[in-house]
Amino acid sequence: MGVVANQSFKNIILTYLGFLIGGINTLFLYTQFLSTQQYGMVNYMLSLATVLTPLMAFGVHNTLIKFYSSFKTRSTQNSFLTLMLFLPLVIVVPVVAITYLFNETISDFLAVKNEIIKDYIWHTCAIAIALGYFEIFFAWIKVQMKTVFGTFMKEVFHRAGAMLLLILLYFKVVNLDQFMIGLVCVYVSKMLVMKIYAFSVKFPKITFKKLNNLIPILKYSVLIIIAGSVATVLLDIDKVMMGSYIKIKNIAYYSVAVYIAAVIAVPQRAMHQILMPLSAKYLNEKNYTSLKNLYQKSSLNLFIVSGFVFLLIVLNINELYEIMPNSNQYHTGLFVLIIVSISKLYDALLGSNNAILFNSDYYRVVLTFGVILVTIMILLNMLFIPKFGINGAAIATFIAVFLYNTAKIIFVYKKFKILPFSKFTLKIMLLISAFVLAFYFWEFPFNPIINIACKTFIVFILYVLIIYKLNFSKDITTVLKRYLKLK
Repeated sequence: MGVVANQSFKNIILTYLGFLIGGINTLFLYTQFLSTQQYGMVNYMLSLATVLTPLMAFGVHNTLIKFYSSFKTRSTQNSFLTLMLFLPLVIVVPVVAITYLFNETISDFLAVKNEIIKDYIWHTCAIAIALGYFEIFFAWIKVQMKTVFGTFMKEVFHRAGAMLLLILLYFKVVNLDQFMIGLVCVYVSKMLVMKIYAFSVKFPKITFKKLNNLIPILKYSVLIIIAGSVATVLLDIDKVMMGSYIKIKNIAYYSVAVYIAAVIAVPQRAMHQILMPLSAKYLNEKNYTSLKNLYQKSSLNLFIVSGFVFLLIVLNINELYEIMPNSNQYHTGLFVLIIVSISKLYDALLGSNNAILFNSDYYRVVLTFGVILVTIMILLNMLFIPKFGINGAAIATFIAVFLYNTAKIIFVYKKFKILPFSKFTLKIMLLISAFVLAFYFWEFPFNPIINIACKTFIVFILYVLIIYKLNFSKDITTVLKRYLKLK
């Protein structure tokens, strides 16, 4: 248990470090050193590569974790690991061949609105393959119970590499084309370093022997391709589709807004690692009372913490935009930021909902929900983006997330007769709304940085005192007593 707690703590610290570096890149360096068209191109390329990642990995990163422990002999383990290394080539080789043979056709299709996209098709393909195999090598060490180095590579390495490239671009050590090639090299290096580390932990012995459970492995891999594609499509398809409908510089405005809003999801990502095994344990034991308590506690605690982050972002956003380079241009993403922030807050309200569904017997049903809602999201993007631009993409995302989350809440209730809400949920919602109404239009007549510091301090004091005095959450009250020495 000590090893788990120790690695979890280090993983959380590394995740926040990566987020900090990414924030500096997103809010200041990219916006200062690249034109909005160039920045939009970078976001488009990375988003498209991310959407392709589950396909390039062939679901192997999840399959490896699920099935590895079921093989008890070295021979079967080696055969399984060999399969995991070569299985993605079933997709990778045809994709590379198709890209080579039909490069012009693919380029023309993707570059309907933005000619600049044509120059970076191979860049996108290379990054997608590198990301796919990175996830496989990360899973390789996860099954050996070693995750810290992998988390560093996943969260920090590529962001630090991008920061270095941006600085080199600013000082004209590299030009734009070299910068884009450099990004590809960063992601390929990330994959190679992960491979070297993974093989140092457990070196593979290439063995081609038939596995008894080959069919279930392949079925699960295909299932995970769909699951992974649903998740990444919900995150990145809007940016990919914008490249076909509006000027690519708008993707830069959109991406900055979405990145800021994504800070709200950080507590949920951290807690999810704990919620998954606990939910699995209660489901296996059929301990539905504890499952309900965990569901409601996680929902309440995440809603309180994420609600506070939501307030800090929304209440300070105008000042934050002021201190950004090209602030007038990026301020056009304000509506996007607010509506995406609300959707992230709704995600937090679900608590352990995903952990319950993914560890239950209803996993395939959730995939069906996901596929239907991705279809709806694509259709909504096709409808709204041409009419409303980046605001249309945000509206489409919000509607898709609202429908998806609501469907999952209803499904869990129908199958387990439990809801994430408690008697305090509405009170927290009213409290967050009251803070927005009270502080959004209140501005200090100082420098934007001083304004952010002052408003953050006031909101922090008032929010913490109210949460503590009204004792909305026993868990949070205990933490506040321990670390803030409150009585």
